Amino acid sequence: MNDRPRPCSNPAMLKHNTYFEGGVQSVGFERNGRRHTVGVVDAGEFHFATDAAERMTVVSGELWAKLPGEAAFRPFASGTVFEVPAKSGFEVKALAPAAYLCEFL
Repeated sequence: MNDRPRPCSNPAMLKHNTYFEGGVQSVGFERNGRRHTVGVVDAGEFHFATDAAERMTVVSGELWAKLPGEAAFRPFASGTVFEVPAKSGFEVKALAPAAYLCEFL
């Protein structure tokens, strides 16, 4: 059994993104014609603007999000989802590192 890492068959399909001096990092890719990112948020508070609508799924840890029109942060545990409208923005904070999947709708 060979468990050594293999190079990606199409490295151009993956895009590494770094935001907020490394506080948020993600890898972007396309699947079935739609853009996605999988990333990690370090402890901290961050604001994101959205061009397209987004569906965020917390895959590990917990994220707190303040969505458009809301006055306070709400917790989202692993396995939960929140959506953000296009041409808006949201704030997210983490008390410890957390991972997410972002689907651009």
